[in-house]
Amino acid sequence: MPDVTFRPLTSQADLAAGVAIQRLTWGDRFTEVVPATMLQICQKVGGVAAGAFDRENRMVGFVFGLSGVREGRPVHWSHMLAVRPEARGQGLGKRLKLYQRELLLKAGIGEVRWTFDPLVAPNANLNLNALGADIETYVPDMYGGDTGSDLHSGLGTDRAVVVWMIRSGKVTRAIEGEGPALAGDLTGAPIVNPGAALNELRDGVAFRIEVPPDIQQVKSEAPAAAQAWRNTTRRAFLWYLERGYRVAGFLSGGGGQPSHYVLSRPERHS
Repeated sequence: MPDVTFRPLTSQADLAAGVAIQRLTWGDRFTEVVPATMLQICQKVGGVAAGAFDRENRMVGFVFGLSGVREGRPVHWSHMLAVRPEARGQGLGKRLKLYQRELLLKAGIGEVRWTFDPLVAPNANLNLNALGADIETYVPDMYGGDTGSDLHSGLGTDRAVVVWMIRSGKVTRAIEGEGPALAGDLTGAPIVNPGAALNELRDGVAFRIEVPPDIQQVKSEAPAAAQAWRNTTRRAFLWYLERGYRVAGFLSGGGGQPSHYVLSRPERHS
């Protein structure tokens, strides 16, 4: 979408559009909508509430986050990213995150966190490959069991927490499309998935945690299978991360193929 401008939400119309795109994305029954007043006030203390607007000044994308202090240093929590359905698949999500990064760098903030559902492969590809963020931890049902959104229903709200060090060379290279290549022993590591899950999770050089191409489609067509994906991936992430393994990369399947998180042993990162 070449004819898109990015700017903070300032007018009452902008703020109302920020609320509307949340409802469009997460549904009319979504209980966690951020109101217009919060979108307005957060910007007065270093928060970000911004949109992408087309040539007709219609909001087609939205990003929202709060700034604060963590362990004595300024940090930003990026809470929401939304793109209208007709504008998806054109890189607008990445451009919104880069606009957010630009604003935060000017404010002197270099550390950003947010969450995403690790079963949603396109979001993992954006966060880990296109932006260069790292998974820090895995939290079961971070936002409770039911937010009223159809996107969250049936599988709870398990989330991976990522950290995005926006001044780092890794992030710069990822933004420029120069992500690090994974070694062969990592890309060919054993796979954990519901159909071929390891009976007992065990230490090893590396493992791949598989996720389906479209978890929402799986949930719609086979709810029990979707729950099996959640149970298997939750168990594997918690088991390995608690033992010091790190997510070394994400292998995006594309074309309807499954994707894989690659987790490697601690000593590979020493």
